[in-house]
Amino acid sequence: MTDRFVIPTPTPGPYPLGPHSQPQPGVPQGSVTQHEWRSEIFPGTVRDYYVYVPAQYKGESPAAVMVFQDGARYADVAGPVRTPTVFDNLIHQGKMPVTIGIFVNPGHFPATAPDREPVRNRSFEYDTLSHQYARFLLEEMLPEVGARYWLTNNPNQRAICGMSSGGICAWTVAWQRPDAFRKVLSHVGSFTDIRGGHVYPFLVRQSTPKPIRVYLQAGSNDLDRPWGDWPLANLQMAAAFHSTGYDYKLAYGDGAHNLEHGASILPESLTWLWR
Repeated sequence: MTDRFVIPTPTPGPYPLGPHSQPQPGVPQGSVTQHEWRSEIFPGTVRDYYVYVPAQYKGESPAAVMVFQDGARYADVAGPVRTPTVFDNLIHQGKMPVTIGIFVNPGHFPATAPDREPVRNRSFEYDTLSHQYARFLLEEMLPEVGARYWLTNNPNQRAICGMSSGGICAWTVAWQRPDAFRKVLSHVGSFTDIRGGHVYPFLVRQSTPKPIRVYLQAGSNDLDRPWGDWPLANLQMAAAFHSTGYDYKLAYGDGAHNLEHGASILPESLTWLWR
């Protein structure tokens, strides 16, 4: 049994982007391309996805892989997170391996008439505690991208990240398939009772630890809703990881339900995750 988990004092904001989130002189820049996918695992859904390929990738050896939910938000080089730029800098510095990023949007059902809106499938895909989203990645997304680039099959070289419902989704993928993904980065993860995710701290405590490395970012001013208290839920996850001996880290700030803190510490969290 490890020492008792202690709730940390929140690290106060603001949370600005640092130099690793900005283009740096002499650092090669990777490329980002946009694509569309029609899924069979989630029948009838359509989604955009984006692929980041680092300048160092030559196709001579398999690249590490990192998947992001809500892909457009993370892949935008001028957006709030600027993941491709962070990848450029960390890969150049040797702080993470040559990594291909796969940024996947949630699926939607196209509108059936001109006066109707597409139907979002995000919560079903992300918040459901099943193997379905892991199957979608392993049977559809990775083979699709792998037809163009040499991707690793080593689970220790595969990571997955998301915010909110995308954060619990990242954990669910690794929890369901630790033989395929063993690194998780969760930003203000929704470990709450949207679709039963509040049970995870208890499942973690009652199960043999799985070979998963986890970085949790949470904020003391996150949501408090009928489905649960987001800060408390993340603290319960951290306490469960602590109690059971997982390789985990918690970054606990005073932020709200957004990506400001997560984006600010993305270079630090990726360096820790890929160490």
